[in-house]
Amino acid sequence: MPWHVTRTTLRGMTNIPPPAEELRILDHELWRLDARRAQLLARRTWLLDVLRAAGPQTAPVHGPAGWPPRGPQPPRPEATAPGVQNVLLVLGGVLLTIAAIAFTLVSWGDMGIAGRAAVLGAVTTAALAAPVPLLKRGLRSTAESVAGLGLALTVLDAYALHEVALSSLDGTGYAAAAAALLAALWTAYGRVLGDLRLPLPAAVAAAQLPLLLWAVAADTGDHTITAALLVTAALDAAVALTTPVRPVRVVAAVGAYGTGALGVLAAGLLTWDAPGPSAAARAAALLALAAAIALGAAWRAPEERAALGLASAGGLLAVAAAGGVLRSALPGVWTVPACLACAIALLSVRGTWLPESVRRGLFLASTAVQALAVAWTLPLVALVLLGPADWAAHAWSGTPSDARDAVTVSAPWMSGTESAPLVLAAVAAVLALTFRGGPPRPFALSGALLLAWSTALALPAITQLPYPAALLVHGATTVATLTAAAYTSATGDGNGNGDGDGDGTTAEGRRASLLPTTALCLTLLGSLHLVALSLASEAATLAVLGSLTAVFASTAVLPRWKHPHVRSVTTAAALAYASALACATGASLDWRPQHIALLVLVVPAVAAVLAPRLGDRTTTVSTEITGAVAGLLAIGLATTDPPVLALVLALCGVIAAGTAVREDRRRVGHAAAVLFVLAAWVRLTAWEVGAPEAYMLPVTVPALLLGYVRRSRDAEASSWTAYGPGLSVTLLPSLLAVWGDANWPRPLLLGAAALAVTLVGVRHRLRAPLILGGATLLLTALHELAPYIAQAMGAVPRWAPPALAGLLLLTLGATYEQRLRDARRLRDTLSKLR
Repeated sequence: MPWHVTRTTLRGMTNIPPPAEELRILDHELWRLDARRAQLLARRTWLLDVLRAAGPQTAPVHGPAGWPPRGPQPPRPEATAPGVQNVLLVLGGVLLTIAAIAFTLVSWGDMGIAGRAAVLGAVTTAALAAPVPLLKRGLRSTAESVAGLGLALTVLDAYALHEVALSSLDGTGYAAAAAALLAALWTAYGRVLGDLRLPLPAAVAAAQLPLLLWAVAADTGDHTITAALLVTAALDAAVALTTPVRPVRVVAAVGAYGTGALGVLAAGLLTWDAPGPSAAARAAALLALAAAIALGAAWRAPEERAALGLASAGGLLAVAAAGGVLRSALPGVWTVPACLACAIALLSVRGTWLPESVRRGLFLASTAVQALAVAWTLPLVALVLLGPADWAAHAWSGTPSDARDAVTVSAPWMSGTESAPLVLAAVAAVLALTFRGGPPRPFALSGALLLAWSTALALPAITQLPYPAALLVHGATTVATLTAAAYTSATGDGNGNGDGDGDGTTAEGRRASLLPTTALCLTLLGSLHLVALSLASEAATLAVLGSLTAVFASTAVLPRWKHPHVRSVTTAAALAYASALACATGASLDWRPQHIALLVLVVPAVAAVLAPRLGDRTTTVSTEITGAVAGLLAIGLATTDPPVLALVLALCGVIAAGTAVREDRRRVGHAAAVLFVLAAWVRLTAWEVGAPEAYMLPVTVPALLLGYVRRSRDAEASSWTAYGPGLSVTLLPSLLAVWGDANWPRPLLLGAAALAVTLVGVRHRLRAPLILGGATLLLTALHELAPYIAQAMGAVPRWAPPALAGLLLLTLGATYEQRLRDARRLRDTLSKLR
């Protein structure tokens, strides 16, 4: 009923009968209930009589439908009826087969020829004929078991026939013929009884043996045996791809993979051990046959994954076949390039009429061979790249005769790898020409650039170029990669069309920045290799460092690039090589390390001047970091001479103070102050000054001035923040020195200074000067009174200090008790309140 209906309306709508009518209604309902109760009682009496006449029984008690049944439940069966049936049938067939084998092998000699033939013939015939009536009765599983027993008995019949009547024949040849005959008979038997699943797969399994056993029996050699395995695999593949029966298809597929793998393994061993071109050609023919089988199976394979794997295997086998022939005809150094050429030839299938899965599989096979060829070159590339690093321990010891001697300082040369540059260049060309568009293009170009750079890196050592020519080649390679980084960064993408964003915030941007990043990394790595290579000669070191400084500096001043990190890296590299050039120049002039440090300081000074004018935050930060590292290098070189170290620290402080003038580099002022203080301390140490005030006052005065400026600008600043550090840095060391000083000038001066500080704190109501100055003054006075206090303590009896301590403890205890009593009194007073 809606809430807005009024009570008056509800009262008017209620239909209440008169009292007499309501009483009549109630009596009628009570009469109906009494009649229903009498009917139910009569039915209950009749049911009880029926149960007494039938004897004692337990009536089921039915609860609601959702309740679980009462009483213990019967255990649930763990095996299904068909499963139990199959287990029984399989066990029965196996046991009968074992019994037949035992009868054939053990009890055979107890019977004559007629009895033996009759027994085996009768049992085999019965076992093979029994599935017919069983199938008519619908007992298919039993028929399968009996048929399996019959097939096993045919094998025993063949064995018995050889032992009795044909024992003069060769066992292997007879086994081959028997396997072929059994495969044919089982196939016919399975065709006749089409409802049986076992005979046809068994026939396919038996068909794996005839060709192999025939080749072994004929003693035709390893090549024929391998060919028999491969032909068997081909037949299995044909059966697996054409038959619609799943069990036959599975057995044929397993046979194809098994015999094919054995055949490929045998053909590979024959190719590896081939003594000459003729044997290698025959083994290669076997590998080619295996490749043809794999490619044919890939062509007809219904599943794309299987077709892809088979096509990849076929491509690899084709390359192995061609490589095996070329390996026997060419010198060993050209084996890998020959296999690489065969792998590159597989790429010609792209765009042909072959199925897509086959083309993709051949492409993957070609890629795998190319990757293996590149991996073959890696040891040589590592030797050429890392070998010159050993010149650091033999710097300027003499110019090597050629580039090979320059990279083999402490490691032997790797013979047989002279064709490595050709392999690297070929794979680089394939990467650049294969992917001419789409998302993989930047990755392909980056890989091609890496391989081309590796080619240029290894080529001088392989060709044994003269040492100066090798330096020129490596220098030209560094300039080329730097130019590539600059060009690709300016165009904005890996294609050079200017449509990439180059910001690295999207997938397209990251791909576009991949090529310039790769080129830049190769530039830095190549420059380090060039520097390591130049350490053999003094003139070469100076020339290389100067050239690298000029190249990176000139590249850094190019117009603004899209790539955000190229310019910052080149600027930092220019400053780093300038620092190295300064060190090399000083060493060439026979300067001492502390004097070289003054020359190195030019680099942080130039960095501080250039940093605010670069206009790029990333480049500015990299420039300042490189300058700071150069400053630390200068400080490290000057540590052997304290006066020069003080000068270097002061100059670094000047550079830092100049940097702190900039609005966004105010915090560098703290570093400048630290450098100035360190310079003053080093100078005082050089002058053999031992007074701590001489070290602390240069810190205290600037600190107090800065605190005064801080308080002038911010009246809410605490005196502890403004003046606390400046005062404590001098007062505390001086106070420690006073307590170890027996003379009077230091205490007098420290006391006067502490008094002045205290009075200033009182005058301006500053807590830090008042507390620090007062405490210093008190401790200084105690120091002066200490001899007299000690003398007075000598005149005091020994019992006086314990007595004073006891009085102090009693006083504290009484005070504590008084406070507790006051607390109890307050609690009682509050408890009386209402």
